[in-house]
Amino acid sequence: MSLNISEENLSTYDNTNKKTEEIVVRQYDEEKDKLAVEELEGQCDFGQRGQPSLFTDLMGDPISRIRNLPLHVMLVAKYGNDGDVVGVIRGCIKTVTRGNNGSTPCPVYVKIAYVLGLRVSSHHRRLGIGTKLVENLEEWSKINGAKYAYMATDSSNEASIKLFISKCNYAKFRTPSVLVQPVHAHYKPVASDIAIVRVSPQLSESFYRRIFANSEFFPKDIDHILDNKLNFGTFMAVPKKTLLNWDPKSGSFPTTFAILSVWNTKEVYKLQVRGVSSLKYACCLGTRVLDSWMPWLRVPSIPNIFKMFGFYLLYGIHMEGKDGPRLMKSLYAFAHNMGRNDKECRLLVSEVGFDDPIKEAIPRWNKFSWGDLWCMKKLDVNELSEDDNWMESQVSNSSSVIFVDPRDF
Repeated sequence: MSLNISEENLSTYDNTNKKTEEIVVRQYDEEKDKLAVEELEGQCDFGQRGQPSLFTDLMGDPISRIRNLPLHVMLVAKYGNDGDVVGVIRGCIKTVTRGNNGSTPCPVYVKIAYVLGLRVSSHHRRLGIGTKLVENLEEWSKINGAKYAYMATDSSNEASIKLFISKCNYAKFRTPSVLVQPVHAHYKPVASDIAIVRVSPQLSESFYRRIFANSEFFPKDIDHILDNKLNFGTFMAVPKKTLLNWDPKSGSFPTTFAILSVWNTKEVYKLQVRGVSSLKYACCLGTRVLDSWMPWLRVPSIPNIFKMFGFYLLYGIHMEGKDGPRLMKSLYAFAHNMGRNDKECRLLVSEVGFDDPIKEAIPRWNKFSWGDLWCMKKLDVNELSEDDNWMESQVSNSSSVIFVDPRDF
């Protein structure tokens, strides 16, 4: 895809105000920048100082996290035209729902940019490089029609929050929860009175467009997601007794059900936990050995997350009817068993709105889970449009349901 963005020379001062360096922000060039970006990414672990950190391996493809979105860009910051890569940022644009405050028909769509993958060399921080990268990405987003930009970060990441809120004028918008369940060595049983039905991409699209019409961030191109090779499928759990009275091809919903889709992130990037003490490592190893030797005990073992691993992202999560919570737990057991049969999958990950009632039905380990923070910014404050009330009036009157696009994760 060809993206029009001009190369721009930017000046900034270091934190001693004694030296001025010329910074160049331009579009990523795979032939020129790939090795330098990979080296920069390799220096960036995530975690609090003195605590275990999380390393991301992009497996030789620096734009892997945005490649599945039709409109995307990656920018690099360099010292001079022939200098080292000292910063990088990624972004994409898509059309999503903005929820419904009751005054307009639904769904209501808006074009929005997602900012991700901001990295700055540890030797070049506090120089304004991160701010300049964000500003250039915002300019690219406006040129390509985005009305808003948003980013997501761990709610404890003070440096990222300070950059986007204090320096780039973003506002705290939503606080979803990231729920993580380890994949154990043993299988999880699915109740004998529950059927797990695979739903075709076409029928899944129809279901999702109806279910999430009033939600926030539901992508207009959901069909592209469901048809993507990284999508393992959409699955619905229903009581077996309802199968006699429900025809999936009719497009109607059963009286009670749970539904979700499974996204294979391990083909995009892999993760590794680093900095764990020898004692903790040995304890985790012991749980896996015991679970492997005696699976009938169903020991809640900790998978080997200290070597490179992948995970499945579960999205499009919804339930209805009196049996909804039990059916949802059965779907998660089914997804767990899919991961159990995949040697590289170690975790199941979901992200849901903080107040979404479905949160209580999702199995997770609280020690592995965390609170996320989404911050948003209106890109052109002088332009008035029908979606201007998204950030203002809907802060207190928003849907509790957030659709998490698996391509963003």
